[in-house]
Amino acid sequence: MVAAQPIRVPCPGGDQAQGGHISAEPRINDRIRVPEVRLVGPNGEQVGIVALNDALRLAQEADLDLVEVAPTARPPVCKLMDYGKFKYESALKARESRKNQAQTVIKEIKLRPKIDPHDYGTKKGHVERFLKQGDKVKVTIMFRGREQSRPELGFRLLQRLAGDVEELGFVESQPKQDGRNMIMVIGPHRKKSESKSDRTTSRDVAAEAPRPVPRPRRPAASPAGQPGVSQNSASQNSASQNSASQNNAGHQNGTGPADQAGA
Repeated sequence: MVAAQPIRVPCPGGDQAQGGHISAEPRINDRIRVPEVRLVGPNGEQVGIVALNDALRLAQEADLDLVEVAPTARPPVCKLMDYGKFKYESALKARESRKNQAQTVIKEIKLRPKIDPHDYGTKKGHVERFLKQGDKVKVTIMFRGREQSRPELGFRLLQRLAGDVEELGFVESQPKQDGRNMIMVIGPHRKKSESKSDRTTSRDVAAEAPRPVPRPRRPAASPAGQPGVSQNSASQNSASQNSASQNNAGHQNGTGPADQAGA
């Protein structure tokens, strides 16, 4: 025996009565379902209230789209435009707005009440770097053991840190006890977008700065009082020529070098 199937009774509004997908894009051209519209020209001029068929005909003659820009108005406002170009420009504007929008980032630095002076200087340097970048800094003092009975140590340390970085930031949240920890939030004086633009400008200036042209190297000069290599070679050549001329003269006179020495 086959089990009876439940009978589905359609609702008066169909499936749309239960809710459906709502498109965020405006209706264009044949999707507009109203008898008349208030028409706006491509340059923003007011044409007036016209029938939908006349508005579609004008859009077709101008090779443009009829876009419903204000559907809740009575009658709806439609504009003649290039819808593809409009969507492209809107996407570019949204991308630029997201690029320029700076997200707030909270950095965290943890300290101990009895921190070493060198470690304190390192932590303070991190806080200054975060504030220069336009980020907030959450400073946490961690208490352990008997340190929990001396919360004034952490309070004085936080006050000292706030005074050391007051040129870059301000105390956004005063020190408060949170269990075993004491927390303080320091906010930057400058926004993150300004810090980002300054870093970009400095990089551009450094890239556009002219680079120094290297100078050609000069040959090393010989020390004073010592003849150069060329002078030595020239003097040696002249000495050899003189000795050769003397030998030739001796042979012609019949006396050799030995005779000249004996004489």
